[in-house]
Amino acid sequence: MFAASRSGLDQVAEPSRVWIRLLPALMVVVPVFVVAVALALAQSLGLLPLVGDSRLSLDAYRNLFSGGELWRSLAFTSYLSLGSTALALGLGVVIALAFRHLFSGSRFGAFMLQLNLPVPHLVGALAMVLLLGQSGLLARVAGSVGLIDGPAAFPALIFDPGGLAIIAEYVWKEVPFFALIALAALGSVADDFEGVAATLGAGRWRRFRHVTLPLLAPVLLPAAVVVFAFTFGTFEVPLLLGGSFPEAMPVLAYRKFTNIDLAARPEALAIGIVMLAIITLAALIYLRLGRRFAGRQ
Repeated sequence: MFAASRSGLDQVAEPSRVWIRLLPALMVVVPVFVVAVALALAQSLGLLPLVGDSRLSLDAYRNLFSGGELWRSLAFTSYLSLGSTALALGLGVVIALAFRHLFSGSRFGAFMLQLNLPVPHLVGALAMVLLLGQSGLLARVAGSVGLIDGPAAFPALIFDPGGLAIIAEYVWKEVPFFALIALAALGSVADDFEGVAATLGAGRWRRFRHVTLPLLAPVLLPAAVVVFAFTFGTFEVPLLLGGSFPEAMPVLAYRKFTNIDLAARPEALAIGIVMLAIITLAALIYLRLGRRFAGRQ
């Protein structure tokens, strides 16, 4: 009985231990984050002492939501984030399943799978310029083998309105992330379950649908929410690879913030607050999914 009581106390105390370990970092990060958000919110409401205006107002939000610029930017950013997350998730699962059967236990395969994880998105964006640009590697190879008349005839994938280069960079960077998570989730347990399903007469598709996917969903769906939130708020990739119309929300906020007219700054910060609200909603969805799947286990 005493052993059971001690075990229960340890389970209760474990979350408090985690918070105690995080406390030094939280004491630094949380005040800075709260102050930054408070200042951004105040300036988005018109409190700009630098221009002599200290009147609270919702004009910045009214101007944004009444015009079409914000809605176009929101739709474009959502398209980039959702599209790249879905593609990276699907390719990551396919690569993880192929890796299980073809390269299981291979150190070289594991190395190649993790090769681009430490590469920053900024470096990836520059690589996409060198690869996909009209003077890039693919254009020169296509011209040299006669597929196109010359590099200038290569499709303009950089700065295009469809954001194909942006999506390509996101997918290239995030596919290994999803693949590694899927491999860790499957482990050796999936082989046992799939073997049992096969002995019961389940085909490959039914094993994938009723065994593999239920094992992957609890970890891949929260990971997809995290990737969506990151790609929604990232700045450098759409700045380097995106066109001038439409603009991603971080780029639009940056352009308004660096405008020589300081009166445009409240709109820039209002865009930042809108982005923060959307990313906060994604974080809540992440927590919701985590608790939901934890309750099933």
